[in-house]
Amino acid sequence: MDDLKDLLQQGYRYALALVHDPAQAEDLLQDAWIAVLNANGPHEKGYLFSAIRSRFLNHAKRAKLVTFVPIETQTDIGEDDASGELDAHFALEELEPALQQLRPVEREALFLNAVAGYTAQEIAEHNQTTRGTVLSLLYRARKKLQTILIPPEHVEVAHDKD
Repeated sequence: MDDLKDLLQQGYRYALALVHDPAQAEDLLQDAWIAVLNANGPHEKGYLFSAIRSRFLNHAKRAKLVTFVPIETQTDIGEDDASGELDAHFALEELEPALQQLRPVEREALFLNAVAGYTAQEIAEHNQTTRGTVLSLLYRARKKLQTILIPPEHVEVAHDKD
C-alpha cells in the first residue's frame, strides 16, 4: 500500500510540474490513474508518467497551451552548458513564480532531470524526442531561471587575465 501511495505521490509531483496548478495536477493524475487501471497496466512510475504526459499533451493541444520553438532557431548548445547548475538556493516563494514563467515543456524537462533524476537520454526516450532537444530545453529553462532569480550584479563575468 505504501508503494502505491509513493507512486501516486510521484505522479502528482510530475503532473504538478507539467501544469503548475495543484487542482489541475490532481485532475491530471486522476485521469491518468483511471486509464492505467482500465488498461490493467503495470503500477510502475514509467507507465504512470507516460499516461500523465499523454493526457497533458492532449489537453495542451486542445487548449493550445504548448508552443514549440524549432531547434534550428536556437543557438548551438554544448552538453557542458546544458548541465550547469544554479549555485544559489531560493525560497519556495521566489521559485514558484519563476517556474510559472517557463514553458510547460521546459518545466517538464527540468522536473524530470532535477527532481526525478532522469538523464537527458532517458527524458528524450520518455518524450519521444531527441537528446539534443532535451539538452536545449534544460539549458533554456536554467538560463531563464537564472535571469529571473539572480540579479545581474550577482552574475559573475569571466575576465581574461594578462
